[in-house]
Amino acid sequence: MAELSRREVLISGTALGALGALGVAAPAQADSGDWTWPASGSIAGSGSGADPRWVWDDEADPLLASLLDRGAVPEVNRLLHDWTRNDQPLPAGLPEDLRVFIERARQLPAWADPAKLDAGARFHALKGNYIVVLTIVGAGMLATAIPKEARAVYYSAGGADLKDRIAKTNILAYAVRPQNAWGAGGTAVVEAVKTRLVHAAVRHLLKSSPHWSGPIPISQEDMLVTWHTLATYSMRGMRDWKVRISAAEAEGYLHSVQMLGHMLGIRDEFLPATWDSSYAQSDLVLPRNMGPTREGVELNGILRDMLAELTSPGGIDKPLVNAFARYLTGNQVADWNGIRREPVWDPVVKTAWPLLVRFREGLIGLPLVPAAAWLLDEMVKKWTTYYLTRGAQTKIVIPTGNRPG
Repeated sequence: MAELSRREVLISGTALGALGALGVAAPAQADSGDWTWPASGSIAGSGSGADPRWVWDDEADPLLASLLDRGAVPEVNRLLHDWTRNDQPLPAGLPEDLRVFIERARQLPAWADPAKLDAGARFHALKGNYIVVLTIVGAGMLATAIPKEARAVYYSAGGADLKDRIAKTNILAYAVRPQNAWGAGGTAVVEAVKTRLVHAAVRHLLKSSPHWSGPIPISQEDMLVTWHTLATYSMRGMRDWKVRISAAEAEGYLHSVQMLGHMLGIRDEFLPATWDSSYAQSDLVLPRNMGPTREGVELNGILRDMLAELTSPGGIDKPLVNAFARYLTGNQVADWNGIRREPVWDPVVKTAWPLLVRFREGLIGLPLVPAAAWLLDEMVKKWTTYYLTRGAQTKIVIPTGNRPG
């Protein structure tokens, strides 16, 4: 690290050039220095000076603790089951403290820009397959190499049924895609607010788990880490693949993910205002929050089994899934996740996928695309269809306990 800045290391070399060189940083909170990212680079333009590692959700956390202690959550889940549209009134019968919170939390920030959100939605429509690959498959692989996130998932209620847990997570991926995602007929506001309630519940519940130790989970920094595995990682990946992205599209995509972060409860003083400030913050928070865990290895194995099963009955394409996962995250993260090397498929994927993207972007002709690229193309189409379909059908519910057993 003496000869290279963290940013230079992260953007050089392997796969996406986004996280492939993370092995240069010691895992799991190795960097214990003070918060150095300048709030002048945030949406707010200034900040309190707080370190996001020690900030959680001052509004949602005491509310959910109270609802859980009062035994009110099952009835709340029943009442909120059919609350789906942004413009839909809240159902009658909700506890008053919860009603007040949701009415406040569902309001869009003053900086929301409809034109930029429209541009973001058009970008989702144009580049949807790339975004699914990076924000669902790639980010899912990265999540299992983030110790606090992997352990929080594993020991919370969702860890017992990872397929259902992933489906609920991807509801947001489905909700933010439509043109009117954040408008009157959309669903993104509702799903973001429900997810914020789930996070608060998990914070309260995991404190009582005998398997949880250390700080309260899902701090503001933890949420920023997840935000970067979605937003920053995906933009860096698309740039590395030479995807055609106009300035308006890039700004619109950033605005849509900024909106998502805000509605999930990330403070504006921590949300990057530009892609450059996002890259800088990502290079600060990701390396010090990543590393291997037993729980992460187990979750990653389940995730890859799911992807292989979606690709082909019986999961016969598991070696191809392994190779694609290694390509998306780089060798260090893949090794942390227990992903075996595939001597046949690793070099094929590394060559074929960029060529397929360049063909899709009109940069090269069909004869230059190898046959193996079409296997990857079909695989991604199946993943995209599955995840977006599940996102349309699944409901987010507030947990009432930790992982059974």
